[in-house]
Amino acid sequence: MAGLGACSREPSVIKIGVGQPLTGPLAALGQDMVNGAQMAVDEINAKGGVRVGSGRVQLELVKADDKANADAGKAAAQSLIDAGVTVALAHLNSGVSIATAKMYAGAGIPQLAISTNPAYTRQDVPTTLRLVANDNLQAKALGSYAAQLGGAQRFAVVDDGTPYGKGLADDAAKELAAQKKEVVLRKTMDDKTTDFAALVGEMAKARTDVLVATLNDFQVEALVQQGAKAGLQRLRIVGGDTIKTDKLAKVAGQVAAIYATSPIVEAREFPAGAAFLENFRKRYKGDPVYGAHYAYDAVHLVADAISRNDTADRAKLLERLKSPNFDGVAPVTGSMRFGPDGEQRYSAVAVYLLRDGVWQPQLRSDRW
Repeated sequence: MAGLGACSREPSVIKIGVGQPLTGPLAALGQDMVNGAQMAVDEINAKGGVRVGSGRVQLELVKADDKANADAGKAAAQSLIDAGVTVALAHLNSGVSIATAKMYAGAGIPQLAISTNPAYTRQDVPTTLRLVANDNLQAKALGSYAAQLGGAQRFAVVDDGTPYGKGLADDAAKELAAQKKEVVLRKTMDDKTTDFAALVGEMAKARTDVLVATLNDFQVEALVQQGAKAGLQRLRIVGGDTIKTDKLAKVAGQVAAIYATSPIVEAREFPAGAAFLENFRKRYKGDPVYGAHYAYDAVHLVADAISRNDTADRAKLLERLKSPNFDGVAPVTGSMRFGPDGEQRYSAVAVYLLRDGVWQPQLRSDRW
């Protein structure tokens, strides 16, 4: 493919591209990825850079704002390509990652995305790599965890009408059915609905024990408030990662329990997470809000691969990253490994319980 072996001479600097939403509602998540990547770049440079040949080469971070939008994402991808990045940590949103994949492939640039839609790695291009578990595993986690809750017999499954939310909910409902659980209500809303009076009435009439929801945090907040007034205080909610925010803390006591599943396993859950968090807090005066540790590990992994290859050649970098024998450096997660299909070989989904205003880890598994 054009561009895969484009580097005939070693560069004076190795550019790491980061394409993320840096403006708009998801800017905090995108900036978190930038922060993690920048922290890794600075650490590596402080130690002399990446060994290539007989010398060492410094890393440079190149940022691009994809605005969480496919068209803006294409412009961001083109800016990274034009800048001559060796690898791109891009993007957050699956729609953006999918829309830009062939652009990166055409330039021979390995694309490391934190997106979760399975379609991302199924586009028949060699350069798509995923940093976390995909939606198939998260859907199994949603259904499996909900199914094993004590005394749970009657389930409602509700999604927000987006491709992400509906796909996740459909597969979670299939998992519930496979485990012989009764789905008494299956509803598709839209991603802006906050009036759940009709839904709450149906859930009460169906005597729902557990709600499996792929709604947004503000929607679940409204649903909990309306449900409590209708006598659904014993309801348990199992949601996707879109509800794992601070927004639900003030309403958590109005239902029996709120759980969230997420392929973004928090840094504090890894043995090496404490040291990362200490350094991150010193640098940024606060905790990560999303996937900073995945971006941090990705930069370290890429640097290790380049060093072992003794070249910054993109084709050789991609080959190394996908090699089953590459046990590369991933300081926090310890297990960032790509299969030949670009998926994580040891991906996991975690479950959290919202208690006393904090999302507390309950379970983490790669087998659901």
